[in-house]
Amino acid sequence: MANGPLAGLKVVDFSRVLAGPHCAKTLHDLGADVIKIEPPRPDISRSALPKNDTMSYYYIQQNTGKRNISLDLNHPEARDIAMELCRQADIVVENFRAGTLAFFGLDYESVRQQNPRVVYASISGYGQGGPLSHRAAYAPTVHAESGFTSTFLSHLSGDLATDRHDAYSHADIYTGLEAVIGILAALHKRSLTNEGQYVDIAMAATMLSVNERVHIDLSGVDIGAEPAALGPAQSPFFTTVGGEKITIATSVVSSLTFPFYLTAMRRPELASDPRFSTPALRAKNLEAFHAIVQNWILTFDSLDTLDAQLDEAKLAFGVVRDIGDFARSDWAEWWGAIDEVDDRAGGMVRIPGKPWRFSADKLDHPGVPAFRGEHNKEVLKELGRCEKEIDALTRKGAITADPVPQ
Repeated sequence: MANGPLAGLKVVDFSRVLAGPHCAKTLHDLGADVIKIEPPRPDISRSALPKNDTMSYYYIQQNTGKRNISLDLNHPEARDIAMELCRQADIVVENFRAGTLAFFGLDYESVRQQNPRVVYASISGYGQGGPLSHRAAYAPTVHAESGFTSTFLSHLSGDLATDRHDAYSHADIYTGLEAVIGILAALHKRSLTNEGQYVDIAMAATMLSVNERVHIDLSGVDIGAEPAALGPAQSPFFTTVGGEKITIATSVVSSLTFPFYLTAMRRPELASDPRFSTPALRAKNLEAFHAIVQNWILTFDSLDTLDAQLDEAKLAFGVVRDIGDFARSDWAEWWGAIDEVDDRAGGMVRIPGKPWRFSADKLDHPGVPAFRGEHNKEVLKELGRCEKEIDALTRKGAITADPVPQ
C-alpha cells in the first residue's frame, strides 16, 4: 500500500487535460490509488510539446503515478467496467461538459445508486446547472469572463489596448485544487454520516474566490493614487551592484508602506519632501523616488546585508530567477522541490515535487507515467476478470491500449 494521509482511498479519474488531472494527481501525491480512465482517442495533453518519442512532458507532470485503463464507453461492456470501478471507489473525478457522463449512465445519481458512499466531483467552467452550463470552458475564456484578463491587462499596460493572455492556466490549476478541498471536506462529512455526496466545482466561481481584489471592484470605490500596499502590481524592481534584478513586495506610493522604505534607507527627512508628501505626489514623482531607492540599493555589496536592512524595516525582497535557477537552489534541494521521474524513453524528466510535509506521514516518490491502457489487465484482474474475458474485451474494442516500448 502507498504511504501518505490518503493511503487506502481509491480514485476513479475520468478527467483530461488539466483541471481534473491536477486534482487527481494531487490526491495521488497524498497517497490515494488513482485509476485514470482514458478513451481510445487519448487525452490531448499527450500530444503537447515538448515531448519525447513516447510521452509528453505536460502529460507526465499531471499524470505520473496514476494507473491507466483505456475504455471505449460506446461499448456496454466498457460502461459496465467503469461502473464497477466507480462502485469500489471512494472518489470519482470528472471534468467533461455538464451532462456528458449521464449519457453513458456514469453520472453521480447513477453511481450513487451503486455506491452511496462515493464522493463524486465534477469540474466544469460554470457548474452543472444554470444558464452557462452548456458552454465549453478553457482557462483563457474563463479568465476573460471572470474579470481576470481585464485586470491582468490593466496592470500590465495601464489599459486594455494590448490583447494578451497570461501564460499560465490559473483557472484550471486553482479549480483543480479547489476540487481537492471540496473532496476532502466531503470525505470528512462521510466519516460522520457514512454517506458520500456530489461536489460541483466551477472554474468561474473559483476565479472569483481566489481573486483577493474582487471587493475593490465590487465596492465601486475609487482608490485613486493610494494603491493597496501589498498589491503585486505595485511592487517595484531594482538592480543590485552584482547585476541581479530584485523586487520588493510593497508599494513605494502607499501611505502604509512608504515609511518602511524611509526606515530601511535611514532617510526620515524624505517624508517632508514636497515631491513625496502624499500618495498622489509620490505617484507623480515615482521615477524620482525609485531612483533614490535604486541608488541606495547599489551601496550594498551583498544580498545578505541588503536583506538584513530590508527585513529590519519590514520589507521583503526576492531575486528574479528563472525556474531552472530556482530548481537548482539550495532551498529547492533541501525541500525536495523537484522530483525526477522516468520519461518512459530511457531518460528522466524533472517535475514539481510536493508542496507539503507531514509530521506523521511519509510521502512516496510520484512513480512513473503510464501509457494509455497500460494497466488494463492489472485493473481488470483486480475486478475478477480472467485472461479469456480480457482478450474478448480487447477483440471487441471495449478496451484498447497503446504499445508499451520494451
